[in-house]
Amino acid sequence: MRKLQYSATALALAALAPFAQSAEPVAFDWFSYRGNDAVFDTPPPAGQFQNPILAGFYPDPSSCRVGDDFYATTSSFAFYPGLPIFHSTDLVNWKQIGHALDRPSQLTGTEGLRSSQAIFAPTIRHHDGVFYLITTSVYGINNFYVTATDPAGPWSDPIPLPWIDGIDPSLFFDEDGRVWLTHNGPPPNNDSLYEGHRAVWLWEIDLETNQPIGEGKIIINGGVDLSQKPVWIEAPHIFKKDGWYYLTCAEGGTSIQHSQVVFRTKSLDEEWVPWDNNPILTQRDLPADRENPIIAAGHADFLELENGDWWATFLAIRPYEGGFYNTGREVYMLPIEWTEDGWPMILEQGKEIPWQLERPDLPLSQEPVPPTTGNFAWRDDFDAPELGYEWMYLRTPQDNWLELKDGQLQITPKNVGLSELKNPSWISRRQQHSTYQAATQFEAPVQGTSAGVAAFIREDYNFYCGIRKTDKGYEAFLEKSEESAPRLVATHKLENLEAGDQVILRIEGEKERISFYLETPDGEILTVARDEDATILTTTRAWSFIGAMMGPYARLESGE
Repeated sequence: MRKLQYSATALALAALAPFAQSAEPVAFDWFSYRGNDAVFDTPPPAGQFQNPILAGFYPDPSSCRVGDDFYATTSSFAFYPGLPIFHSTDLVNWKQIGHALDRPSQLTGTEGLRSSQAIFAPTIRHHDGVFYLITTSVYGINNFYVTATDPAGPWSDPIPLPWIDGIDPSLFFDEDGRVWLTHNGPPPNNDSLYEGHRAVWLWEIDLETNQPIGEGKIIINGGVDLSQKPVWIEAPHIFKKDGWYYLTCAEGGTSIQHSQVVFRTKSLDEEWVPWDNNPILTQRDLPADRENPIIAAGHADFLELENGDWWATFLAIRPYEGGFYNTGREVYMLPIEWTEDGWPMILEQGKEIPWQLERPDLPLSQEPVPPTTGNFAWRDDFDAPELGYEWMYLRTPQDNWLELKDGQLQITPKNVGLSELKNPSWISRRQQHSTYQAATQFEAPVQGTSAGVAAFIREDYNFYCGIRKTDKGYEAFLEKSEESAPRLVATHKLENLEAGDQVILRIEGEKERISFYLETPDGEILTVARDEDATILTTTRAWSFIGAMMGPYARLESGE
């Protein structure tokens, strides 16, 4: 499935106009990544699994079951391809099988948007042989859905739902054939009583006309208890069990106050009643100084297994000292326990999310390649016909500046910096560990071009380490953006380097520190910069919805 799906992506990109500027491409031979976090040092014993199940920038998870198969997706914001699709048969080992938005025509209008805008909080569902994936393109076409009969693709072009005012849409297919849509939306009369005051809306929808049936209505105002001024009620999902309709939502905002709450009703025409023991998942009541904390848990989706067991997938964060985290919001999983009076509990208040716990009662499947959690080493030799699913562009490319040729990744440089709201000649993969090493081998570029590796979390929070030829010869350099335009923080003259010579650039990250090294053709290892501040690649500093991303970058130097 991977080859067919990504061949479609490659063909779609190949159909773009060839890059017009007469620049010589830069050839990258390979890119490697190795993660080594202490929390992953001890593999889970037999019969257990490791949290998170998807490490790195995979926020706002949604999942569904189809027979013996499970599928999941997450937010992708302004990165392309959008909406990764994962498959599993045991809920533990997840293999990416494609993207729902893998054609430029499906994800338009990303130029001019920031990296944390565009595709928010999807929901994936299956009904009568069709997969539905509904989401919001913030500052784009707003709410829409796409469909497919094969989750590996192809997925349809976006079907817009312009009448929805809000984010986080979700579909519920009732047993009587009616289809319902929930979403986060404005409070009554669009009159916010306090900052973060939102509501959950319910609509009946006709998927033949894509129009609402009747008027929508607010079913949750503010949250569990409006008098307590709850904030950011969102990610509403409806489920049905034993004659009850259940509505589960995130509440508290996607940070340290995050939580999951639940309501229920016997009829969609009646009032939704919150559970007295809400929240059903949170870590906000635990000591901040506990060892190896997992925080900000919420935005859950529910799965029922064939045997009647229930599980929740949700996002959470694993910070290091100081509350910093470069890995973004990740996907975790816990079992759901049902009380005797029919309420779901993911985790009792006061309990810590376990790093390792008993696996679901499902046959064990093979671990995915590349791995999605734990400590691992990975390398891309760029010898496949298409890029692997782990690679992403920042914004949808408008021209074809990348080519896999002769066992190399060849990037034709553009005069686009990382601070611009355009598509730079840069591809990236997620940082999935707090302690890691990333490296690439590439050819020294011709004069007028720089090449190297960029580490990025926001347009004004990033690093670019590379080499370039000036009138005085080649130099290694490091640029840093810290709530600012890029500034040069280090340069080193490179003797006896010629265009086309092979160099290796290596990044070493250890929590709040990041260092950059360059190996020259004669084997000399040069320290470009050591112990730079890696907290600029964290949400804590940059306030970004993504996690740190890194990968090969080439740039025309004229005009920089």
